[in-house]
Amino acid sequence: MDISEKLQQYRYHITIAIVVLLSFSLVLYATPHFFTILAYFWPLFASTTFFLVAIIAFGGISKLPTEDHGEKVGERILDYVAGRTEHVQEAQKVLSK
Repeated sequence: MDISEKLQQYRYHITIAIVVLLSFSLVLYATPHFFTILAYFWPLFASTTFFLVAIIAFGGISKLPTEDHGEKVGERILDYVAGRTEHVQEAQKVLSK
């Protein structure tokens, strides 16, 4: 079996490989470079970084209270949504004052 017969046997594989390589090289040629994208989006990256740093900094400083007058925060709202009447009546009394 000589070389031309082997090439004929794998001609579809070779053709597909060449088409894939040509299309990949065309995509690489047509896309912008990394630094072009970075130069365009640097204000977005900078503001997002600043915002995340601010959240981390203030998140460690301020702590919200976990209890409000002996109850967990939001328990009355959850009871109202769930339809429990004892907290609903208390809430109506407080609102009517």
